[in-house]
Amino acid sequence: MSVHSTKGALAGERYRVIVSTDIGGSDPDDFQSMVHYLLYSDVFDTESLISSPWGAGTVQDILEVIDQYEIDYPKLRSHSSGYPTPEYLRSITKQGVIDTAPFKGYSKATEGSDWIIKCARKDDPRPLYILIWGLLEDLAQALHDAPDIKDKLRVYYIAGPNKKWGLNAYEYIRENFPDLWIIENNSTYRGWFVGGNQEQDLGNKTFVTNHVSGHGALGNYFAKHLDGVIKMGDTPSVAYLLKGTPECPEKQSWGGSFVKVGNRPKSVYRGLTDQKDTVEVFGVLELILNGPHIEKSPDEPAFSLIVQEQEFYGYYCGNGEYRVRYMPKTTGLWSYTTKSDIPELNGLSGMFTCIEETEEGRKGDENRYPNWWSDIIDAKYAEYEHKGAKTVSTWREEFLRDFQVRLDRCL
Repeated sequence: MSVHSTKGALAGERYRVIVSTDIGGSDPDDFQSMVHYLLYSDVFDTESLISSPWGAGTVQDILEVIDQYEIDYPKLRSHSSGYPTPEYLRSITKQGVIDTAPFKGYSKATEGSDWIIKCARKDDPRPLYILIWGLLEDLAQALHDAPDIKDKLRVYYIAGPNKKWGLNAYEYIRENFPDLWIIENNSTYRGWFVGGNQEQDLGNKTFVTNHVSGHGALGNYFAKHLDGVIKMGDTPSVAYLLKGTPECPEKQSWGGSFVKVGNRPKSVYRGLTDQKDTVEVFGVLELILNGPHIEKSPDEPAFSLIVQEQEFYGYYCGNGEYRVRYMPKTTGLWSYTTKSDIPELNGLSGMFTCIEETEEGRKGDENRYPNWWSDIIDAKYAEYEHKGAKTVSTWREEFLRDFQVRLDRCL
């Protein structure tokens, strides 16, 4: 079975691409995805690689992968003259945001956000695809600083856990740029490594053993991450452009199929919640707590929400109101506590119930969200609990065999 499309980068379409990645920060699978992207970089017009971690990563992590690419570059170039030089790739590698945005959703311009603006304003009739593998912060900052670029952008966002850490930037975009063209992929991406044909050499481990290890510097670099097991959870954003019809998210592609949504789930509660209070999975929970009137910058955290030993900052929004956002990624009962130097906000506790995302919750004003797509939540397209994942895993053998051919270029 094959994606029924004659479009995509592998069919000769040239797409302008910016990759924004949390490589080296929160998620090591970005190293694998970056290797994959560079092996296909001859079919794209790459305009920037932006480091946008919320953890320990920096631009140096991208440059480390480019160093491996440079070793394999002569062999790659012998197969295709379209591969960009290592020097060019280094010149467009930019440092983005390090810290998550405050409650308002943006902060200060970064080298990465400024570069997004510069690329979007180029005299080029083609749209600019921004593949978000980490935080939305640099995109939100660019839109805040240059709202005129919005119509030029096409955003494919690997959300899910990434969204959890960048909710303030996410909410800024949703509230202020609801007509932005965006695919919000919360669970479909998991089809890259869950489900599909995993027999013999197509398993997450056996594919690496047979077709990645020993395949040049890039192959060996890939194999040393995640114990030589495929994850590459951000790669569907690239695969979406490789084979499919990128301007039509509803159609089949290697990067999944999506449905248009008229609303995004959000639950706002005043005061602490209990188990009767609900939030949809991958939806936004916003808590509004009362506290003392204080002199404090709205960009400086005032308290923290502690969930599963992870810390999420809350902010003072004036008039005695303190707000914090959180996103649950699985259904079930969740609990939280608070921590603060402000006595009234320290040591509080609550809980809530996370329920499945609903069709009813997606209904809204489609005129407000005319270009927003997300996962198909029909159970027949799910791999286990991962909604929409079969729209990627269905093509597993096809896209991995193509990746195998790419890796052979490094031999």
